[in-house]
Amino acid sequence: MRRRPHPIFERNDVSALTNYNALIVGAGYAGAITARRLAEDGNQRVLVLERRNHVAGNAYDCLDGAGILIHQYGPHIFHTNDRRVFDYLSRFTKWRRYQHRVIANLPRDNPQAVPAHKSTDGRMFFPVPFNLDSMKSAFGEKEGERLGQKLLDAYPAQSQVTILELRQNPDPEIAAIADYVYGHVFVHYTMKQWGQTPEEIDPATTARVPVRLSRDGRYFQDAYQGMPLEGYTPMFEQMLDHPNITVELGTDALARLELSDRTIKLDGRPFDGPVVYTGQADELFGCRFGSLPYRTLEFGFETLKTDFFQAMGTVNYTVDQDYTRITEFKHLTGQVKPGVTTIMKEYSRAYAGGAGEIPYYAVINPENNALYARYRALAEQFPSLHLLGRLAEYKYYNMDAIAARALALTDELL
Repeated sequence: MRRRPHPIFERNDVSALTNYNALIVGAGYAGAITARRLAEDGNQRVLVLERRNHVAGNAYDCLDGAGILIHQYGPHIFHTNDRRVFDYLSRFTKWRRYQHRVIANLPRDNPQAVPAHKSTDGRMFFPVPFNLDSMKSAFGEKEGERLGQKLLDAYPAQSQVTILELRQNPDPEIAAIADYVYGHVFVHYTMKQWGQTPEEIDPATTARVPVRLSRDGRYFQDAYQGMPLEGYTPMFEQMLDHPNITVELGTDALARLELSDRTIKLDGRPFDGPVVYTGQADELFGCRFGSLPYRTLEFGFETLKTDFFQAMGTVNYTVDQDYTRITEFKHLTGQVKPGVTTIMKEYSRAYAGGAGEIPYYAVINPENNALYARYRALAEQFPSLHLLGRLAEYKYYNMDAIAARALALTDELL
């Protein structure tokens, strides 16, 4: 696995700025795909400015001190039903077949627990999303089978029903299943993830929490699932390795951009080509209307002297613990490294904009959407400026969705 800087990222030819036709800010999915298509299909000379000292955005992976391939910014599992996206990315990587599975880890003495099947170490585990096998883990083999059959008698097999649907069922035992899933899978996990009380959690979100009427324990059920065979970073390096692309790492584009009077200037000179911006929309305009709220994540990495620490790649702690989940990367990557493994504990908190903090998730609500709309309106005053990505659009996107957005935008630009 290559984990040294690729030669294409050592260029820094500021004197040649006037030779570029397009400017991309950010080298994650949105920026890298856009840059490659403009360079390759549009024969444009593209400059990519990346604030970090590496490409691949939050999907960046690297070897840690123990030689374990880790995802520096949290676990990234590729999955999609979009054949175009899958085919496009497949040009730059081969895939390792991998289908993600997640289990919930709950304490035996949880005060909200009903009688359930427990593990010998005082914990109980069940697949997430909650399914027919989860029923047996939670309520015991016999009772879980009986309740599962009751669900199958009421709803189609292999279907997915929501908590709202279950709560509206006249059978009190089916309604009680909804309450169990709410208390053991959803509410405490959501409180940790978003810093909310139960009263603050959007009831519409709660209502959509699913229960699967199958024993399919895969977390995702998309047609195309896998991990880049050599890792995400080499995939991005291949994508950006084109003679028409120049990448400058460790470069803050905001220090070099000026937006005024419907004109974009780069290093003091007007830049007439398309500018695709994938960073924070509020930062682009100096937060003149105020900062957009985000949630950030903190990661605690631990290297352990054992082959494996847990049974699955991700274990959610849905009721107790300060962290939301533990990821063990060797499950995800398939790396063979006997006697050592690295795990990562994930903590969520409000983003304050401090040094080293990374905005991960937009806090979507009417007030914040209205604030973002003001920044969007400013951006629309610049015809060549295109906001693309989670931060620039103040939305949540899976990796495949932002890849699809980048392909669609470049369809228009080309």
